[in-house]
Amino acid sequence: MVRARWAVLVAGVLLALVGGVWGTGVFGTVKGAGFDDPASESSRARERIAAEVGQRATDIVVIWSSETATVDDPAFRRAVTDAVDRVRQKATVVSFYDTGSDAFVSTDRRSTYAVVSLATPAMSGDTKEFEAIRPDLDAAGLRTEVGGPAAVNDAVSAQVSKDIARAETFSMPILLVLLVLVFGSLVAAGAPLLVGVLAILGAFTVTRILTLFTDVSVFALNVITLIGLGMAIDYALFMVSRFREELRQGHDTGDAVARTVDTAGRTVLVSGLTVALALAGLLLFPQMFLKSMAYGGMAAVLVAMVASVTVLPALLAVLGPRINAVRIFRTRDGGGTGWARLARGVMRRPVLVTLGTVALLAVLAVPFTRAEFGVADERVLPASAAPRGAAETLAREFPQTDASPVQVLVSGAGAGAAGAFAERITAIEGVTSAAVVAVRGDSAAIAVSYTGGPSGETARGVVGAIRDLPTPAGAEVLVGGTTAQLVDLLRSLADRLPWMALLVALSTFVLLFLAFGSLVLPLKAILMNVVSIGASFGAVVWAFQDGHLAGLLGFTSTGNLEATQLILMLALIFGLSTDYEVFLLSRVREEWDRTAVASPGDKPTAADNTAAVAGGLQRTGGIITAAALLLIVVIGGFTTGDVLFIKMIGFGMIVALVVDATIVRALLVPATMKLLGRANWWLPAPLARVYGRFGIREEKPVPERELATVSA
Repeated sequence: MVRARWAVLVAGVLLALVGGVWGTGVFGTVKGAGFDDPASESSRARERIAAEVGQRATDIVVIWSSETATVDDPAFRRAVTDAVDRVRQKATVVSFYDTGSDAFVSTDRRSTYAVVSLATPAMSGDTKEFEAIRPDLDAAGLRTEVGGPAAVNDAVSAQVSKDIARAETFSMPILLVLLVLVFGSLVAAGAPLLVGVLAILGAFTVTRILTLFTDVSVFALNVITLIGLGMAIDYALFMVSRFREELRQGHDTGDAVARTVDTAGRTVLVSGLTVALALAGLLLFPQMFLKSMAYGGMAAVLVAMVASVTVLPALLAVLGPRINAVRIFRTRDGGGTGWARLARGVMRRPVLVTLGTVALLAVLAVPFTRAEFGVADERVLPASAAPRGAAETLAREFPQTDASPVQVLVSGAGAGAAGAFAERITAIEGVTSAAVVAVRGDSAAIAVSYTGGPSGETARGVVGAIRDLPTPAGAEVLVGGTTAQLVDLLRSLADRLPWMALLVALSTFVLLFLAFGSLVLPLKAILMNVVSIGASFGAVVWAFQDGHLAGLLGFTSTGNLEATQLILMLALIFGLSTDYEVFLLSRVREEWDRTAVASPGDKPTAADNTAAVAGGLQRTGGIITAAALLLIVVIGGFTTGDVLFIKMIGFGMIVALVVDATIVRALLVPATMKLLGRANWWLPAPLARVYGRFGIREEKPVPERELATVSA
């Protein structure tokens, strides 16, 4: 990077230009939704009901109302039928004036609604057809409200774009101020922000390329900005800090760059790979939402990692000591001794500290034991959003309308057998009605109503009971609808979660073994991550499911949590927790090796473990705290957004960061390392040979004379 510094910087500028001009076009190619499993029974039921009986899923609900006229007035009728005729040229519409059913009329008869089914179902996440048809829905002289899954997807996509812009506007100035406080220099503070911008634009470019081959959810853009900016700043902060440290020790610029990449760059490499592999676990799930988060998150992390060990070192090679230019004030060099004193104080009472911190984190995790799961609906939007208002109007003025019935397809038996099957369904506990609503040939659709909400235990029990009923002779029965979608989602997540956990844990273990040359430290790191995740999940249940922070954060509690968001949080928090573990332990390992060499005899003494932990925390405690604070600012920008589950993910990550950077890293890690002593570095002889050959270890820096001459 020193020799090719100008070529590398030109390549970085070109990447930024491509990302800014072409990569940002990803906003127009992503899709909404993506929460269901395409192979699940509920998804197959939806497709088969549309194909066999012609009853398509409702994509749009449009409500027309008047303060004076009723649905029986000719002017009201004419305005609605004109709108319906326009829409019918592009989609399927069912209205009161087609059916004469009073189910489409409000209790005061001043409102009516129609249901619209699009050629491209809303479940696909594509909003282009909705955007094309939206102007045709307005009826002259009447108030028009538009809701339904397609309207929700469109509103969420638009809100995500606004939230990203607002988050960046909110976070960038604060990040610059905090970086100046960390480095004391405006030039040093600007370097991490430049890497962050490059990471975001590069990840946008990679994701747009992916959209040419597969569907990508709009929510991936949130993760790209959040993770790309956050990880880039973390990595650049670590790199710039180490470079300044090497300069202070008297090394020339080229030597300082080589040593920085050899030490901090190695840490960044291990961290980037572990975070990317944690996100890769999301690829095991069939939901487009989770796959998209893996695509976007991995792209952001890997681009941030590569930029931090290529473009940033090239920039440092050009700047040299000028990295400290435009100094605002002087900062303390060499790490704070307060961190070393804290570590030694903790290690004097390791049992007490370990028990106390574990007890505290267990209390934080307790609320998660009563977590309830649901599916995303219009309540993920703010109260002012039009689709949410339409849903509330439908529930208030059309109480006879069941917006989320269980849908049952009886295929291959005819209307008579379907009717008999419906009668058997009515005997199930919790069912209020079951009626055949559509018949074509030997296929029939049954709508089942029930007590309680679609995410409740009663509704889920009804779905399970229907699926357990003996099917009519010669027939096939498929159960769909919102509740069945939730049941299938939870089953799908539960089936694949152990495999994700195995993949993430195993890959993390192997990488940390190669990085630290120990079997104990990787296992302990995984356990520390689990502790942070438990505390975060407990806080999310308390804040969002129970609604204790609804007023402060500005959302409506749904009484449950969308399950896919917790899977995403699991991957993100595990990756970030490992990130800080790597930052700390890499320096502890460096101190351990240094004291081992300095100690008399062939083997280091037990006292060296204490010195290594204290020295490692002294060198990294301030950096980890600063990195966590900067990332909290980035995430905080997204927490101010108006999409509920993005707000929830942001809150959970902030809790995890606070817990991880304070309680876990400053207290629990030093205490447990003291208790384990030299066992921290235990490695059987056969594995020691593996580590000696393949370990991600520091190499001897290239001598300055072999590098291109670098101007100071």
